Amino acid sequence: MKRGIFLTGLLCMLSFAYGQENKEENGAEKILNSLSDKKLVIGGYGQIDYNQPLKSGTSQNGKLDVHRLVLLFGYQFNERTQLVTEVEYEHVKEVYIEQAFINYKIVSGLNFNGGLMLIPMGIINEYHEPTTYNGVERPNVDSYIVPTTWREIGAGFNGNIPGASLNYKLYVVNGFNGYSDDKGTLGGSKGLRSGRQKGAESYISSPNVSARVDYYGIPGLQVGLSGYFGKTQSELFHNLDKSDKVARAEADSSVVGVRMIGLDYRYKNGAFHSRGQLIYNSLTNTNQYNQFTGKDLGAEMLGAYVEVAYDLFRNNTSVKNELTPFVRYEYYDTHQNTDGIVANDKYKVSEIVAGLGYKVADGVVFKADMQFRKPASEDKFATTLNMGIGFWF
Repeated sequence: MKRGIFLTGLLCMLSFAYGQENKEENGAEKILNSLSDKKLVIGGYGQIDYNQPLKSGTSQNGKLDVHRLVLLFGYQFNERTQLVTEVEYEHVKEVYIEQAFINYKIVSGLNFNGGLMLIPMGIINEYHEPTTYNGVERPNVDSYIVPTTWREIGAGFNGNIPGASLNYKLYVVNGFNGYSDDKGTLGGSKGLRSGRQKGAESYISSPNVSARVDYYGIPGLQVGLSGYFGKTQSELFHNLDKSDKVARAEADSSVVGVRMIGLDYRYKNGAFHSRGQLIYNSLTNTNQYNQFTGKDLGAEMLGAYVEVAYDLFRNNTSVKNELTPFVRYEYYDTHQNTDGIVANDKYKVSEIVAGLGYKVADGVVFKADMQFRKPASEDKFATTLNMGIGFWF
């Protein structure tokens, strides 16, 4: 918990920093902005990775992977109505729909969105194109605590309040699948990750709410506050006889309450870049859930990271490329607190990632880094060399 307090303090101090204007786009925003003067827009992004574990005295095979290839399509029906879609291929063999939603402009600063949408939690879940973040792999906080890429079907509103320097989002969505096919899906090793429904024949037994507010009134700095509240879904509520107290009790035991809060920042000042986030997840009914399913789901989860980077070519006007070394410290624990079970130290992990990215063009980056990972249950850091190519157009 001391690490979390330290990182929270660092986030607060950086919120008073001052630099140049900080504007970023994600895939959906890029498509919507491009549709302002076009009928159809096509784009895409992808990454190809090489991961090589390094272990003294032991030979280790590396992994080469076309990690993901995503095709983006946008269509403008009229000046108020647009369609945004993303079709994702992962590991060459898996196909997913990452986004598919209608954006309807009600008035200036207020839009209605409906369909399959990204949950606005943290940074990476919405800004996950490989040229927008440092490191070959996405931060693990955005895998084990925020289950990136996290998207669900729903509807809601988003927009901008220029006078207050605020962006806002408010959605009602279906929740995590916590129990199906006579078994629980959530646990300590992956947290909530296995419960993502991804819009694939998903079902709903209880609606959830997701919200986010970003403040950009200080040049160079963007600070975000996000929240997600509701319950996991359970197939045991389908055709449930409400008068059957035993069946009702079993169904209630298969549901977990979710309250997730996130604080993040992104900061730029000349060649210096920094970002970080703190994510806290409080889960209720975990003791009953674990007893009913045999799982080891934690009652609290915590994740945080701080990253700093510096573009070495920023002040060299004769060079248009970017060469950016960076270092990131991460901490995450899916057993930050437990109810009825003993916390497992292998789920409490510290990571240090150091490397660099070389942008050879606007939209193409070569990356390399060293990742040092240590669960609290281990005495030494495990080391991995990562190299990759990322692109976005």
